[in-house]
Amino acid sequence: MSAGSAAVYKNVVPPAEPVRLGFSMPRILDKLWLLLAAATDRELTQMVEYLKEENRILRSKLPDRVPVTAREKQQLVKLGRPLGAAITDLVTIVCARTFQRWVKEADGPVTSKPAGDRKPGRPRTPVDVKELVLKLARETGWGYTRILGELKKLGVTVSRSTVVNILKEAGLDPSPERKKGTWADFVKRHQATLWASDFAGVKSFTTAGMVDLFILFFIHIETRRVFVAGVTANPNAEWVTQQARNFTMAAAEMNLGMTHLIIDHDSKYVAGFDAVLEADGVEVKRVGPRAPNMNAHAERFVQSLRRELLDYFIIMGEKHLTYLLSEFSSHYHRDRPHQGIGNVLIERGTDPPATLPFPAKVECRERLGGLLKSYARAA
Repeated sequence: MSAGSAAVYKNVVPPAEPVRLGFSMPRILDKLWLLLAAATDRELTQMVEYLKEENRILRSKLPDRVPVTAREKQQLVKLGRPLGAAITDLVTIVCARTFQRWVKEADGPVTSKPAGDRKPGRPRTPVDVKELVLKLARETGWGYTRILGELKKLGVTVSRSTVVNILKEAGLDPSPERKKGTWADFVKRHQATLWASDFAGVKSFTTAGMVDLFILFFIHIETRRVFVAGVTANPNAEWVTQQARNFTMAAAEMNLGMTHLIIDHDSKYVAGFDAVLEADGVEVKRVGPRAPNMNAHAERFVQSLRRELLDYFIIMGEKHLTYLLSEFSSHYHRDRPHQGIGNVLIERGTDPPATLPFPAKVECRERLGGLLKSYARAA
């Protein structure tokens, strides 16, 4: 900023009343005016640079477009007009072009020729069309060419330059760089044919002493349906590869698509496991090391399994654990609503009526000695 520009700020006389732009902070503004009035040109330049950076940070945390009332617009024009060209480097609440339009509007209509002598100009773009263009841009990240095609499909006729100008005035790039998307985007796009798998370890008492048992399961991301492949104390290559074969057949019987499988870097997932799935057209995707959030659905199922079942039992061998898992699987699919799919059952059967007339008889259904409970209308 030049010394001349700094002098403009130094000579500004504070208004009789503090400016209020949707909020009230007179004490802060009074202190700011006193600080500016007492500053040297160099200090003033540094203060302005600081305030500009602070304003930039604050603006980055606000929505793309900050609504401004007519009174707020009037106050901004009143304070910004005397700054001349310097306002271009300062204004951030809107683009400089919009601010200049505010100034022209505040100056009043320009004397024009009689209506009969004027040439017809381009009609203003309707507000609802502008809002639609901005909605498409913000929700999709599309550029102006893609938006133009979508508008044509919707029966909205506008020019290419109109779409570009609408985006520029709103501070949006008319030709944004195409992003590859996040991991969450990948999961959402592929959820209908995406599965995840994991091992859950359990301590078990046996006649030979304490042993580690391993549960291998697969979960379908969209429906949350789970296939428990098996339980073993020895998850060697042969056993794991056979479970992959069993899983591909089970998925086909459930009529659930399968194009990708998410697994972690557990060494129990051997090359033969991958080969079985790849031969069936499934791409195996290993998540990053120590990144459980990338396999969040499988991790969440393990948490539910422990919290609702395993923490309440002393496991007495593979057969005992297999029985418990069978009971839990029936409860999980037929009795237990799931938040991730709108608090409905995975195997819904007949949907109940929207309202339950009273008096009505509701009965409690129990599994595993009352550990797993659910409620249903009495027959």
